[in-house]
Amino acid sequence: MEKVEVRSLVKGDIGEALRLKSQAGWNQTEGDWRRLLKLDPQGCFAASVDGQIVGTTTTTMYGRGLAWVGMVLVDQGFRRRGIATKLMRAALRHLDEMGVTTVKLDATPAGAPVYEALGFETELLIERWSGVACGGTDVPDEVVEAAEPSLFFELDRRAFGADRTPLLKALFEDASDRPLACMTPGVGRLIGYVFTRPGTDAFYVGPLVATDPAAASKLLEAALCRLTGRRVFIDLNTTFVGGGEVLASRGFVRQRELIRMRYGEVSGAGTSGSIFSIAGPEYG
Repeated sequence: MEKVEVRSLVKGDIGEALRLKSQAGWNQTEGDWRRLLKLDPQGCFAASVDGQIVGTTTTTMYGRGLAWVGMVLVDQGFRRRGIATKLMRAALRHLDEMGVTTVKLDATPAGAPVYEALGFETELLIERWSGVACGGTDVPDEVVEAAEPSLFFELDRRAFGADRTPLLKALFEDASDRPLACMTPGVGRLIGYVFTRPGTDAFYVGPLVATDPAAASKLLEAALCRLTGRRVFIDLNTTFVGGGEVLASRGFVRQRELIRMRYGEVSGAGTSGSIFSIAGPEYG
């Protein structure tokens, strides 16, 4: 077998990383790769054989209590050679050195056995729903464009269970459309928010966080209204009660499942029923 080397992923590798992403049929863009490198430049890794990049993985830290692993990709011609395991060991070693106590990821069914062998345990299911946005003509009065990301920090911290401030800032800075916020009538208290962003195959709606189903429905309606006629992916957190019914009523179809898995200390982060859709499999 050829010798597999694992090293840091750098900006100059993004072209090859995009090749692997396209080969797998995933939706991330060059901007997504750049954002991941910006969030944790020391925690992104590439596997190479004779100088050719044949695998990748990334990590995103949310303080010292939690980190997320994403973009575990292996070239089709180099699978079943232990490359994903080598990349994961490098990522876990990095996070251990940083003092992270809990690591999570969203695995494809094909990838889950690799993570189980490393000690990851199943927590819940995430469902990928797809459809064409067909929003109404009017945005609900309670939904407004957000002027700056700090509006979301406290609500997201409570809902997600960890501090995702750097991620929310990065998503806000990179957004082509400002995220939407849902406010209580009169009082003006934030009860939910949603981000949208373009992907290579479809627009992505998430994260969508809301304190109740009515607020989630209004935010979804407003987001789809802005994306009318566009193909959309939504990764639904199955602990959000009634989420599947809401999406089905808007013509969305469940496409596939992802398995949320945990390594290390038990943590409720990312399992809250206030999370309607996740930020992305690479972010949680």
